[in-house]
Amino acid sequence: MKRILLTGGSGLLALNWAITVRNQFELVLAMHHREISLKDVRSMKMETESYESILKAIDQVRPDLIIHTAGLTSVEDCEKFPDLAKAVNTDFASHVSSVCAELSIPLVHISTDHIFSGELQFATEDLPVKPINVYAATKAEAEVRVLENYPEALVVRTNFYGWGPSYRHSFSDQIIYSLRQGQEITLFDDVFYTPILAETLVQTVHELLALNSCGIYNVVSDDRISKYDFGLAIAEHFELDHSLIKRGKMSQKPGLVQRPYDMSLSNRKASSLLAHPIGGLKQHLNRLLEQEKSGIINEILEL
Repeated sequence: MKRILLTGGSGLLALNWAITVRNQFELVLAMHHREISLKDVRSMKMETESYESILKAIDQVRPDLIIHTAGLTSVEDCEKFPDLAKAVNTDFASHVSSVCAELSIPLVHISTDHIFSGELQFATEDLPVKPINVYAATKAEAEVRVLENYPEALVVRTNFYGWGPSYRHSFSDQIIYSLRQGQEITLFDDVFYTPILAETLVQTVHELLALNSCGIYNVVSDDRISKYDFGLAIAEHFELDHSLIKRGKMSQKPGLVQRPYDMSLSNRKASSLLAHPIGGLKQHLNRLLEQEKSGIINEILEL
């Protein structure tokens, strides 16, 4: 079995990645702060402060592939602590890519849909980025440095959801759990994106790797949707009370850190290469429900 090292090992994406492919690969979750364990998955402690510490940790594992999922994703925290955001989102990614280049280890770097100004629909990979907050700026700079250090790396821009642990609920978790508890929630109807199920993201990335893909790829759903309509779709699929979902507008929340109103990305480049669609919201939400009913994600929920 090929060995895969996932940074950000206790995060929502790394956990879903592990659950999805642990029967196909030997997996190692690199932990940075929190320590967790999954069946048939190894874990290790990785110091992230320097190139040397990262090189030492990776050299000990000698993986056949590294998936770099680690990051500081809170927009508010990044704005409050820009030096920390740079260290986690930019410098860490740069060091990992340099190590991968030195050791000739294939690399997938997970980026974001947050790096544009929000004025365009279905942004493509060749458009110049235009970050409007610290989070986006650090992620955009990370892309540049990763590809400068290691042009063979695969950089994936995405926005995903899926079942998360108790300490890290996803956006879909927040909606489902709130509605099941009879709590009203307010979702923005003026913010748009192209969210993808984490499992589908993982499967698509491995398809791209099988074709030796490198450079930047958008791996997102076929469908552009508002946060409000996403909530309504979840309520419909999970047979929950949609009347608990109230319309809100980000434009009427001046206290928030500035964010793009439209984060939708085009997945045409990836789907054309793969010769099949990545799939739309209905298909992915059907699978989200199947995951819960089958119990495949119970290990994550119990963390």
